Amino acid sequence: MLWDTHMHSHFSGDSKAAPESMIEAAREKGLAGLCFTDHLDLDYLNGSELFIVDFDRYIPKMRELAARYEGIFPVRTGIEMGLQPQLGPRLGQIADTYDFDFVIGSTHMVHGLDPYYPGYFDNRTEEEGYREYFTATLENIAAFDGFDVYGHIDYVVRYGPNKNRFYSYEKFADVIDEILRTLIHKGKGIEINTGGFKAGLGHPNPTEAILKRYRELGGEIITVGADAHAPEHVGYAFDKVPGILKEAGFRYYTVFQGRKPQFLPL
Repeated sequence: MLWDTHMHSHFSGDSKAAPESMIEAAREKGLAGLCFTDHLDLDYLNGSELFIVDFDRYIPKMRELAARYEGIFPVRTGIEMGLQPQLGPRLGQIADTYDFDFVIGSTHMVHGLDPYYPGYFDNRTEEEGYREYFTATLENIAAFDGFDVYGHIDYVVRYGPNKNRFYSYEKFADVIDEILRTLIHKGKGIEINTGGFKAGLGHPNPTEAILKRYRELGGEIITVGADAHAPEHVGYAFDKVPGILKEAGFRYYTVFQGRKPQFLPL
């Protein structure tokens, strides 16, 4: 049984799911536990507050749920921070203010644009857009390292004009390897995000080759998440995860409690 440690509820601007419905879905699917990681994206497109978490409601609700399910099903509290270079001090203050179990750092915005929207590729070839995304990730890691794991490292591929038809780790190995080495040097992990399967890629984010490369370079911290925004997607394609991680060289996966990693056998 695996933990799902990347999921969103109605505290994220792109979800309508009640947290209770996500917990019950995880229980019904036989998961071992979960961690909510609702979106926090400061300085989003055109000043939008779509991904601003109401911490005055979020934190008490998460604590109430953890207490309600204590001894029944583990519920932990996290956050997914959308990183941008100028946000380091503000994000650091937030990470220090709240008692999160787990903090994911992710690249959603790339120099003022979100690759989720097709306009990101208007003045870029697909390859240029992907490379700029990876370069922005390096900039984000240099500016802020108050996270535990970097999320969906090749997220941009979900939204490219051809998705992963012409994409490969090898094509971007120079910059991806630099990302992985930097994360390992800083003691940070990565995740296997099964949202890539839901997006029709036939692979997780990041792709299997990147997971294997992270392990080859000495990376040990790997978390598992479906990136679910609705109950039906909790634990999505988790049946594929143990085989993928074992093939990449992992024998354990990671969950966090109080920002401390715990290693569990696959």
